Amino acid sequence: MKFSSIPEAFGWWLKNEYPDLPADLKKGKPVSAWRDYTHGGGVSEKRMKEILIEFGKFKIETIITREP
Repeated sequence: MKFSSIPEAFGWWLKNEYPDLPADLKKGKPVSAWRDYTHGGGVSEKRMKEILIEFGKFKIETIITREP
C-alpha cells in the first residue's frame, strides 16, 4: 500500500492498525500521538515517522524530483 504523504499514512494507521495494538503497546508514544492527533494537538512529521516505523511496520522513502 502506498501513501502520498506522512500525515495520510499516519491517519490510516490510526484508524486501521492502532485499535488492534496490544494493550501493553498502547502506552507512551502511540497513545500520546493518538491523543494529540485526535484532539487537534500537533504531531510533527518526525514523530509520525518514528511511530509508523516502530509500531506500524512502514518503510518510508523520500523521493524528490525536479521537473524541467
